[in-house]
Amino acid sequence: MISRVPTVGIIGASGFTGAELLRLCAAHPALDVRVATGDSQAGRRVADLYPSLAAAYGDLPLEKYDADRCDGLDLVFLALPHGASQQVVPELLGRVGAIVDLAADFRLRDPAAYPRWYGEEHAHPELLETFAYGLPELFRDQIAGATRVAAPGCYVTAAVLALAPLLRAGVVEPTGIVVDAASGVSGAGRAPKPSTAFCTVEESFTAYGLLDHRHTPEIEQGLTAVAGELAQVLFTPHLAPMNRGILATCYARPRTDGLTTDDVLGVLREAWEDEPFVVVTPDPPATKHTLGANSVHVTAVADARTGWVVAIAALDNLVKGASGQAVQCANLVLGLPETTGLPAVGVYP
Repeated sequence: MISRVPTVGIIGASGFTGAELLRLCAAHPALDVRVATGDSQAGRRVADLYPSLAAAYGDLPLEKYDADRCDGLDLVFLALPHGASQQVVPELLGRVGAIVDLAADFRLRDPAAYPRWYGEEHAHPELLETFAYGLPELFRDQIAGATRVAAPGCYVTAAVLALAPLLRAGVVEPTGIVVDAASGVSGAGRAPKPSTAFCTVEESFTAYGLLDHRHTPEIEQGLTAVAGELAQVLFTPHLAPMNRGILATCYARPRTDGLTTDDVLGVLREAWEDEPFVVVTPDPPATKHTLGANSVHVTAVADARTGWVVAIAALDNLVKGASGQAVQCANLVLGLPETTGLPAVGVYP
């Protein structure tokens, strides 16, 4: 554990996840932001791009990325588009104490999955096995003390935390799982796109990435790890007309006869009872319940009539689904209490 306040850098601070990292670090008693980069906005103050951050970062400038500026930092967050971290990580090795990557660049263990799901070979496959997978509720021991962490994103976190206890307990089948999940528009990033413009998204609800969404293998990887056998998932993401939030509705077949709602809720409660950021509820969770919080709300029901178990999770895609989870991992890496600086309670209304 570092005896002084750890110094951190945020590479990609001009995007939504970068801005959320800045917000969370501002309220964190033990993280000192020294470098904030944003190539497309270099030269602007953070406060000019995000006035909501002005009270904490009135004079902090956004810089162009330069590995030399990161020398000696205790930890660097990478809040970059997919593919960019593969180029940045090798430049930072040996310069910084630890790296927490929010992108998918180092999440998948199988290098062959990258051309299949991301359309190109991984630039540094030899580094994949050096990254801990940053889902603390399941892989805490691997994250604590690690120097490189790949934090999972919002869809994967919601689906895996909803289903993992049921698979680990052996009460549902690991194959034939269906995950339908909806995301707020902020999940698409800050850059303007025709598909996320106000007139496109408002009063609309659409599915995308049918059959080949790139987060499918990551969901399967996480569920396989807890199930102890190969998991298979049909994943369909949807875009919802809201700023923030993920709601994942997951369907699995029971492995035992007579499984009840009390049974599956009991499995969730036992699995997550000591987790500060997981709330198990008998009622269907809503994205609004988790707004601004590093929490995920989960529930499950068993339907004897159709023979399905339904597990549901809700979270804030920019907090527990991205930047909050990254800070949670950073706390573990730096030897800080895991909950430090992270809100567990949402904002309402």
